[in-house]
Amino acid sequence: MKKSLLMLLAVALVGAGVTPTDVEAATKKKVVAAKKKAPRIAKQFNARKLAQRGASLDDAQHLALQSSAVLVLDQTTGAILFEKNPNAVLPIASITKLMTAMVVLDAKPDLKEALVIGQDDVDMVKGTRSRLKVGTQLEREEMLRLALMSSENRAASALSRHYPGGREAFVAAMNQKARTLGLADTRFQDATGLTAANVSSPRDLARMVDAAHQYPLIREFSTTSEGAFSIAGRTQQFRNTNTLVKSPTWEIGLSKTGYINEAGKCLVMQAWLNNKPTIIVLLDSWGKMTRIGDANRIKRWVESASLARPSAG
Repeated sequence: MKKSLLMLLAVALVGAGVTPTDVEAATKKKVVAAKKKAPRIAKQFNARKLAQRGASLDDAQHLALQSSAVLVLDQTTGAILFEKNPNAVLPIASITKLMTAMVVLDAKPDLKEALVIGQDDVDMVKGTRSRLKVGTQLEREEMLRLALMSSENRAASALSRHYPGGREAFVAAMNQKARTLGLADTRFQDATGLTAANVSSPRDLARMVDAAHQYPLIREFSTTSEGAFSIAGRTQQFRNTNTLVKSPTWEIGLSKTGYINEAGKCLVMQAWLNNKPTIIVLLDSWGKMTRIGDANRIKRWVESASLARPSAG
């Protein structure tokens, strides 16, 4: 029956001036077009499927994160929500300043004591610039605020230089603090993070963020969006290096960015996602805005998981 219909169709086509070769070519053209369209359809289907069933560790590829090492952790339970190369030991740049702040505060110094930026605080490693000229005098608390909020390298350097025993004792205290916290992959050689010798892993940094979050001043200073400082008789405005701290869609309890060539763009945060305290670690992002994009992708992913999860009862 099928053969008879095909023969009648063929006769009709030939009668209309259409050859079998033309039919075959048209068929192949449709197949090629269908194949080209298929990946787009599959991609759309996978996106819908992901949204319907919620996020899980198996959905890692759908996040398309550009950071080379990532950890997302439920701060309350310690459950890992997402990980990518969590044990990679990498330079951490100015994420270092979280440890710098903890060591400063652990010494219980006079936060109102005036510290002076010296020639030894000038960056001779990377040649970075600073609005804190040599001779600038600020209270220790202001130096700490600038180090955490604006990632001011000279402020962090001055804090370490004015530590009891000087810079060498300060770095030793940083490494001792790392050991106390059980950070096996973490090592420090300076207080700023300008050296690539300051290294850690996402797993260690999650612990370090959790420890730093216990300090009220670190929480406050690292999430301040901007502030005015009197420097050399002039009021100057400094801003947070993490633009997300002023976003109305984020509730951030701690934040620190970092960047040197060897480390790429880095970001660690404690933030509330779905009313739960969550730690996010992003290391070695290659693009200027990639770490921010990755953070936003993680936020949407976690929130979609919560929405897709069936409620109890």
